[in-house]
Amino acid sequence: MAEDLFASTPSPAVVYDASSIEVLEGLEPVRRRPGMYVGGTDERALHHLAAEVLDNAMDEAVAGHATRIEVTLEPGNRLTIVDNGRGMPVDPHPKFPDKSALEVILSMLHSGGKFAGKAYATSGGLHGVGVSVVNALSSDTVIEVARDRQLYRQRFSKGITLGPLEQLGGTPNRRGTSVAFTPDTEIFGPELHFKPARLYKLARSKAYLFAGVEIRWKCAPELVADDTPAEAVFQFPGGLADHLKEQVGPRECATADFFAGSQDFPDDQGKVEWAVAWPLWSDGSYSWYCNTIPTPDGGTHEQGLRTALTRGLRAFGDLIGQKKAKDLTADDVMTGSELMLSVFIREPQFQSQTKDRLTSPEAAGLVEKAVRDHFDHFLSHNMDRGKALLGYVLERMDDRLRRKQERDVKRKTATSARKLRLPGKLTDCSANSPEGTEIFIVEGDSAGGSAKQARDRKTQAILPIRGKILNVASATSAKIFANQEIADLIQALGCGTRKDCEPDNLRYERIVIMTDADVDGAHIATLLMTFFFQEMPELVRRGHLYLAQPPLYRITSGAKSLYAMDEVARAKIEQGVFKGKKVEVARFKGLGEMNPGQLRETTMDPKTRAMIRITLPQEYEERAGVKDLVDRLMGTNPAHRFAFIQENAARFDEEAIDA
Repeated sequence: MAEDLFASTPSPAVVYDASSIEVLEGLEPVRRRPGMYVGGTDERALHHLAAEVLDNAMDEAVAGHATRIEVTLEPGNRLTIVDNGRGMPVDPHPKFPDKSALEVILSMLHSGGKFAGKAYATSGGLHGVGVSVVNALSSDTVIEVARDRQLYRQRFSKGITLGPLEQLGGTPNRRGTSVAFTPDTEIFGPELHFKPARLYKLARSKAYLFAGVEIRWKCAPELVADDTPAEAVFQFPGGLADHLKEQVGPRECATADFFAGSQDFPDDQGKVEWAVAWPLWSDGSYSWYCNTIPTPDGGTHEQGLRTALTRGLRAFGDLIGQKKAKDLTADDVMTGSELMLSVFIREPQFQSQTKDRLTSPEAAGLVEKAVRDHFDHFLSHNMDRGKALLGYVLERMDDRLRRKQERDVKRKTATSARKLRLPGKLTDCSANSPEGTEIFIVEGDSAGGSAKQARDRKTQAILPIRGKILNVASATSAKIFANQEIADLIQALGCGTRKDCEPDNLRYERIVIMTDADVDGAHIATLLMTFFFQEMPELVRRGHLYLAQPPLYRITSGAKSLYAMDEVARAKIEQGVFKGKKVEVARFKGLGEMNPGQLRETTMDPKTRAMIRITLPQEYEERAGVKDLVDRLMGTNPAHRFAFIQENAARFDEEAIDA
């Protein structure tokens, strides 16, 4: 028996010997496995290339050697980033005397001046792979270095050096490094291009992170879209505080003053800068940075800030005799805040090459030490301000405990005789029976925050969903039920799906889809209607599903304001009710832009709102036609959608002309 087990003959089609072992040299590993270095080959990965080069320029600025950076986007998906720093070294490398240091940096992984900390005290580049990865994934890269009053140039393609380093002559009035590159379409595909708005935002955020640098943005006019300017200059002496002031805008906050400051530590231990605000109608946003590198997943510096703010408010509560403060959690303190934190430390450690999360253990203590003293002073220096912030946070704690209690107790409704498990993001209503109740499915936490303030707590529940949910018409059952947003929605409604759907167990009388009055909002609403049509058709057939109609414009003349759903309604108001009068027109970017009073009046109050009921026809033939249409527009075959557009484009053009 043993002989049979060990004497099996390998398949002749598979050979595994020494010849099977590949050794990838130079930058070939990057081209073979780009996901290891830039996180994939999608739009995010493409823009990671820009971030890598810009980070190198920022390192020169933070080190005190550069004061200006230029970011230029040109036709052909060509990006150029120039700094006036020291310029890459161009002398022969000691270990590779036949190559310049510049060529080593561009063509070899794990080469750079940031390992030993001699050239840079703090830097974002750590692994020596950033610009070499950009070179490997670009079809054409040109490096120009102005150093010691001489100008040098070298060209590369797909990581391969195209020629020796050229000395172009004297340049007495220029210094620094210029990196121009075009991402390789073999890696990213021909359709993927740099987005001007995304690059503009990246350049602007870097200027906020280091007050000593000026960043100049240029974009070819034919590439500019939306509100992105063709040229701009960024320099912000106030750093993160300026950034936060712009982000919060006119929104009312729990305290009139932002909590902002910075702390430098001696002996090059590091620097911490922060800015925090607590808007009243917001679910907040967090921005974390280390050595000017965004760390969207937070990390140890986030932990230090959470600890400092939580302990600071608990101590302040103890100081003024507010005993409830001892039960505060970090989530109570930080939920709803607009928060920015930037740290500069030596040799930081990140979770991966894309640096999404900081793991340096010393960052937590450094941030807590820096922030805590300043926060204690912020609270106690102005007692009214401290009490206002503590009261606001305690309200959030009370809301958290109330929701926990509601989830833990048996809800006495006609739809369930057992304890219900509800999704944590659901803000439920207090009514004990489904009659007269509504659940609003809203797009995003910001809109959810406004809706919670605007609702009737007794009869209206709010369930925020994140972005565009899964298209169930083109997904497998396993993928549908593994999706968290769909799982939360099914759990909140409580009536099951498909053959297990029991409409009599629905926990609310009406299901209201409430999305932004724009194209993205319409897409999300379409995806949700597709979900109900496929997974809970009986609810639609019985008339439980509605579509909210939020306005797109507010037209104001004097003390009177009216709302318009679209351009046509806006024109009618301006040419009718307000004809001949001076008007101000405000366009709502989303539900989160509306204050709770406006949202309640226009979209949620049964006395003043308008809604569309979504129904299904009773006749079999008509129902079959609806199913066929949904399959064509939402199914897996894009050719059907293309055909639908071709068939109907002319009709919609005619209707637009008539309108």
